[in-house]
Amino acid sequence: MKKYTLGCFMLAAFLSLNSCSTNPVTGKKDVMLMSEAQEIQMGQQADPEIVAQFGLYQNDAMQRFINEKGQKMAAVSHRSNLKYEFKIVDSPVINAFAVPGGYVYFTRGIMAHFNNEAQFAGVLGHEIGHIAARHSAQQQSKSVLAQIGLVVGMVISPEFAQFGDVASQGLGLLFLKFGRDAERESDELGVEYSTKIGYDAHQMADFFQTLERQSAQSGQGEIPEFLSTHPNPANRYTTVHQLATDWQKKLNVTNPEVDRNNYLKLIDGIIYGEDPKQGFVENNIFYHPELKFQFPIPTAWGYQNTPQQVQMAPKDGKAMMLLTLAPAGTLESSAQQLLQKYQLQPIESKSTTVNGLPALAIVADQKSEQQQQQQQQQVVRTLTYLIQYGGNNYAMIGVTSSDNFNSYFPLFSGTMQNFKQLTDQEKINRKPERVRIKTLKANGTLGQALQSYNIPSKRLEELAILNGMRLDDRLTAGSLIKVVEQ
Repeated sequence: MKKYTLGCFMLAAFLSLNSCSTNPVTGKKDVMLMSEAQEIQMGQQADPEIVAQFGLYQNDAMQRFINEKGQKMAAVSHRSNLKYEFKIVDSPVINAFAVPGGYVYFTRGIMAHFNNEAQFAGVLGHEIGHIAARHSAQQQSKSVLAQIGLVVGMVISPEFAQFGDVASQGLGLLFLKFGRDAERESDELGVEYSTKIGYDAHQMADFFQTLERQSAQSGQGEIPEFLSTHPNPANRYTTVHQLATDWQKKLNVTNPEVDRNNYLKLIDGIIYGEDPKQGFVENNIFYHPELKFQFPIPTAWGYQNTPQQVQMAPKDGKAMMLLTLAPAGTLESSAQQLLQKYQLQPIESKSTTVNGLPALAIVADQKSEQQQQQQQQQVVRTLTYLIQYGGNNYAMIGVTSSDNFNSYFPLFSGTMQNFKQLTDQEKINRKPERVRIKTLKANGTLGQALQSYNIPSKRLEELAILNGMRLDDRLTAGSLIKVVEQ
């Protein structure tokens, strides 16, 4: 007779399926609502959505680098049987993430903040660790049970998730927070895997300090997404250092690789921060130089800009706005397709103009099936402006509850009615900042070196964090450092 744990037996009986599987890392039984084949299928479905959402960063050398190191590390992981894919996505946020089935993504933002190959390898091992230990699949199992809805980068009520195309099952996985046990396990695996391919895992702990400093330096600004989605226990730095020492002794590694100079040369020229051609925000105005439009963002609202849409929301998550391309054709036909997509029932609509551009304004409601079954009066209410400009139809959609609609209507309409053509040549021709690698000509401190390259005093600490150093750190002639230039 087979022996089952009580928890697995009860859940299997409840769900009438075999939901327990052996964890490849621990060898213990885990509650799991998906097979490995389903896990792989989920990754295959999520990958094109992720690439469409963020876009790949166009740098062949860097893409080759992450794939080469990733495949080498995957081969020593606990799930080397999976077909892994590794990609750098075109986002300025500081993040790395993985989805079930072997898909790992690093943003150009985090690539810019690594200062050697060993730091990169540690985080790479950490993300492969999440896949090896099936953490994302476990989280997905929990989210299936809880019916969690998420919108990328926003604090928005789940009832609004359907209006964000990024709130799919696959993409939602990227931003599920792992528990401390999962993080601790992935840290251990990151140290193990990076040490096994020859890197100094002590550098992984040092990079966590860079993230902490970035968070503190940003003040009320956004913390690095990696810290937002990867809880950071207070003793993480010390623990990872000890793990690195233990694994080096275990594997008899006496001269682990760091490779600072090679890594810095690899990222020389990487775009730093927002890429203006994809749209940028300045003084609460969103500008899109390539499509040549602009519109205001409400004060104190957060925003997320992606190739597919711009999302905006207040911190309390009681409303959201998004701008996206609408179906081509007449405004009326475009409106019909949009209403059908979001299952909206129009209350009123009118033809109008927005700064001389043809437009259609629509107020519409949406009730979910669950709300209809429960006969609840609270519904999602939307204000949509469809605007024709530059050969495209743009949809600006404001979403909130019917109870809050009158309160948010002025903010919605104020943003939408101020959509207009961008004519400011300085904004249209704005160039991105890039990380440039410089060779020091003289001994001195990092602060002195940065000032010699005309870095403004207000940005010295920012650049010190980017270099993973302190401003008073001593450097010798011939050392490489990062600066930021347009």
